[in-house]
Amino acid sequence: QVQLVESGGGLVQAGGSLRLSCVASGSIFSINAMGWYRQAPGKQRELVAASISGGSTHYADSVKGRFTISRDDAKNTVYLQMNSLKPEDTAVYYCTATDENEYWGQGTQVTVSS
Repeated sequence: QVQLVESGGGLVQAGGSLRLSCVASGSIFSINAMGWYRQAPGKQRELVAASISGGSTHYADSVKGRFTISRDDAKNTVYLQMNSLKPEDTAVYYCTATDENEYWGQGTQVTVSS
């Protein structure tokens, strides 16, 4: 089992920045990918960014050039640096970790005001 705890959400004006953090604990040695999803009201949950063991990353087209995912394996932490935030980035952001199963954090609210 893997436990994930997110932090760093909040309210920010358009054009601002936030950094989300997600700390993993438990059976972390088998994790091969970590990432961030988001879900806005009335919309489906969507993948925002993913970091695959070995160094590859993937971003949704809507966040390319604005968001950066990074991992600190020594701290068992994955980050999502979000710059140039837009009101349409408003959502609950969820951290995920994958081995043979998929694990989810509790979510953290990000609200971008116009």
